[in-house]
Formats: sequence, structure tokens, C-alpha cells
Amino acid sequence: MPHLDWKNLPLDATAVAAASAAGFDYRLVDTSDEEAYGAAMAAIRRGFLDDEGTAEQLQAGLDDIRFRRFTGVYDSGSPTPATPIATVASWVAELTVPGRATLPMWAISDVTVAATHRRRGLARILLEGELRTAADAGLPLAGLTVSEATIYSRFGFAPAAFATTAEITTSRTAWIGPRPAGRLDYLDRQALAREFAELHARVRLDRVGTIDAWPGLWERLAGATPGQEKATAIRGVRWTDAAGTTRGIVSYRIVENHDDFSRNTLEVQHLMAETPDAAAALWRFLLEHDLVSVVRASLLSVDEPLRWMVADPRGIRETRVDHEWLRILDVPRVLTARRHSGPGSTVMSVTDPLGYAEGTWRLTVDDDGAATVDRVEAAADLTLPVTELAAILLGGVRPSTLRAAGRIEGDEDAALALDRMFASDRVPHLGFWY
Repeated sequence: MPHLDWKNLPLDATAVAAASAAGFDYRLVDTSDEEAYGAAMAAIRRGFLDDEGTAEQLQAGLDDIRFRRFTGVYDSGSPTPATPIATVASWVAELTVPGRATLPMWAISDVTVAATHRRRGLARILLEGELRTAADAGLPLAGLTVSEATIYSRFGFAPAAFATTAEITTSRTAWIGPRPAGRLDYLDRQALAREFAELHARVRLDRVGTIDAWPGLWERLAGATPGQEKATAIRGVRWTDAAGTTRGIVSYRIVENHDDFSRNTLEVQHLMAETPDAAAALWRFLLEHDLVSVVRASLLSVDEPLRWMVADPRGIRETRVDHEWLRILDVPRVLTARRHSGPGSTVMSVTDPLGYAEGTWRLTVDDDGAATVDRVEAAADLTLPVTELAAILLGGVRPSTLRAAGRIEGDEDAALALDRMFASDRVPHLGFWY
């Protein structure tokens, strides 16, 4: 799509009216105004149960926030009327979908409602306002990563990419994996952030479910953000192949066990590998680190090969979590953007309480995996809510699984055929929050 001036899109009139009817003021935050920015950051930090933050931390976050479109809801009766009682941030990101293709997506973040104003409909005003803004701007879907899993399905979102948290007992996980030629080197935090950015730009089209970066992301993951809590404890290591090219990077920190300094915990901040050799070299480095008895890592792929590289995979305790949730706004654009894994044709009746994806659609996939989608008046092979369509979009959930769970209705053979069409050769994975 042509360049979209998303920061200056008009306020959603329906949301403005709904907030006003509830006695509140819904407006964009002028982040060039230092006082307005500080008040908005205070609301965000309060919403995510953080402390108030230092002046250095607030200044460091300025470029990040100014990159985004920021909306707040204000209560003129509050003792601090300049501080919003509810917030949301948004911007346009590129989401990688199967086939090394991307879709423009309305990325949503920093959703908070003050504890004093719960159950007043503020989250609905904000989120429905974001979806209308995105749809009016011609964006085909929206996405977010969530701290609570019970809110967003009400607005048509569903988990499309999952992640794994692993706790690894190093005494049980002797390395039996590859030992590739190459070298490991420490990086200072600025170099670490720079190389993270360069590597991500190179690999993101091969990472279904990931998005492009925004200002400040890699600095935070590298511990290079001024005033960042515990940043000085973060170390960075890169692995270069025999040709001297950086193929993998990890940032981590050590949490000391003051009762036994041989039993420290290593916490992985972020691990990015372009090749299997890079991943193997970095994981071996982490698991064989001196004076470490436990390695903890979150936001790993659910198909992480590490368990096949150690002598005792039971030394790895894993917890699977939902991570990236998507919301489809334009069915034909979304389904024709991705490549499909097998030919076929099916008619799907999609229900959507908010109306964006509502309709009966014929999906036809040719032998090359290219799809066409047409609105039809025909009997449906399958009936599914928009949430389930979002769940299967990236190939991380099988339609037949959702049919078995009672979430998709219709013929079993049609669901199995959809399995084959929607399968992805890459397990969807997003290794950071947005």
C-alpha cells in the first residue's frame, strides 16, 4: 500500500462520542509536549505495575513513544487530570506471513486502564476505536502481544503464534549436538544492539509471525537504553561462521546465587540465529557457561530444536504460552497475501460481531500456492468465527484441531483439506514483545 501517514490519522468519531457519553475525553497525546509525554508514560508504567521511573528512563523512552501514535482517555474530575486513565499506542508494522511475504499491520501496544476506572467500558472504547481507525485506513489486520489472555478475543483477536518458556538444568543436559566451526566473541552493548538490528533485517522474512523493528527495540534487548534497570548486567555474544559473517547473537545476564556461587542462573534476554549452526553454537555456550546451574529462556519457538541437542531432554522444563494475537479486518487481502502449501478449494462462512470479516468466502488455491478469495452466496463447507480464522492464518494451529475442539463447524474432510492448504513450512514465532 502507499505510504500511510498513520500518526496523523483522524480520531475515531465513534470512540470520541462513546467516551464523551461516559463522561471522559478521548484524544491523541501530543508527545512533543514534555508534560503530556511524562503524564502518558506515568499512566503506562502504572498500568503495567512498574515504578514511576527516573527522569533518565523517561527521556530514554521518548524516541520510542514519539514513533508511535498515542491515544489517551482523560477524566477531568481526577486530581491529576493531565494523566490519562486509559492508554493505547499504535503504529503500522510489517508482519511476515508464509511465503516470505509481508502484510501491513496495525500494531497495538501499551493498552492500560487505571485500576480506579475498571469496568467502565474504557478498553472497549479504545480497542474498537483502534480497529475502526485501522480499517478506515485500509489496513488488512491488527496485532498485539498480550499480558492477559481473556480480554482480546472479545474484539476478534486470536493467538496465531505461540512461544515456549524453558528452564534448563545444566547438570542434566550434557551437549550432544553439533559443534560447528566458527568463533564466539563478546560485544559491547552498543555493538550488540547494532548487530541485532542488522541480523533481524536479514532474517525476518524467514520468520513467520515476526514484525519489523521500531526505534529503541534492540537497544532495550541489548541493555543499551540509558537508565534501563539491570542493564549493566547484560552481556552479549555473537557467533561468526568460518567466513567471518555474524550468524547468531545472544544477550543474557547472570543472577548470582549468594549461597552457592557455583549455582548461578543465566537468564537469556534474546537469542537470534540465522542458521542451525549458529543456534547450536550459542546454546552450547549458554549451557556450558561456568558457574551456572540453571538457564532460563522465554519466547522460544515451540519447535525449538534444543531438546534434541542434549543428552537428557527431561532436564528441560517447558511451558507453552500464547504470545502474538491477530485480528483480521480484510479477508481477501490477508488470505491472498500468504502462500499456501497445497491446492484446493473450500467455502468458508466467517462470523464477525464487528462486521469486518463477516461473509461467505470461497478460497481457491492453485498448484503454486497462490490463492484467490471471492465473496459468494453458496452453502459453506465450514463455518468459523473470525477469531478462528486468525488462529489458523500463520499455520500455527490446524483447522481440524479447532474443529475437534468445537470451534469450527462443518465437514471433517473440508477441515483436513484446509489443514493442507494452511500448513506452513515455518512454525510461526515472534521472539519479542510489542
